[in-house]
Order: sequence, then C-alpha cells, then structure tokens
Amino acid sequence: MEASRQSEAASSLRRIKLLHTVVWFVLGSFVLAIPLLVALGHQRIALALIAIVAIEVVVLVLNRFRCPLTDVAAQYTDDRQANFDIYLPLWLARYNKQIFGTLYVAGILYALLAWWGAAPGWANAIQ
Repeated sequence: MEASRQSEAASSLRRIKLLHTVVWFVLGSFVLAIPLLVALGHQRIALALIAIVAIEVVVLVLNRFRCPLTDVAAQYTDDRQANFDIYLPLWLARYNKQIFGTLYVAGILYALLAWWGAAPGWANAIQ
C-alpha cells in the first residue's frame, strides 16, 4: 500500500511540475515579448501582456513571493531545492524572480519611454 501512495504522490508531483513549467514558460515568454512588441509598435498587445504579468505579480505578492503551485507541490515531496516544483535548471529556478523581474521592469520602462516618445519603436501613441 505504501508503494502505491508513493507512486501516486510522484505522479501528482510530475503533473504539478509540468503545469508549473507551462505557466512559467507562458509568463516568461510574455516578459520577453514585451520589449519586442514595443519595438515593433504593437503597444496594445504589449500593454495586455504587461497587465497579465502584473496579475501574476499580485498573486506572488499575496502569497509571500511564492507561486501557489509551489505550495501544492510541497504536499507531495520533502525536497525543497529551488526547482523541486518546476522543470527548470536549478540556477534558473533559484534566480527566476530576479532575472524575470528585472526584465519585466525593464520592459515596462521601455514601453513608458516609447509611449512618451523618448525611445524608438513606438509607432503610435496609446489611443
């Protein structure tokens, strides 16, 4: 019976890690796309991505800067390495918030500069 529970826990953990990785990939792609979209003049799409990522930031802040999926994954393992809950290399999982937080803020600043006409790539003012 114990082996069955361990197998079920391992299976649940794999599903959570996969979901967490997919969500991370989508949001990380949004962060990387923001300055590119701004440079191409797609300000509305860039603003939409900024808003979507901002929702995730609020979720993280409300959850003590932890993804809620981390707490769910923690129920299925005693492992607490930075990547126990996601399929990322350890170094990236460890510094994920610093790396993507910096890129997100830089993307927002670039968008604001472009909106105010101080940066290249903003085809039209926000309407």
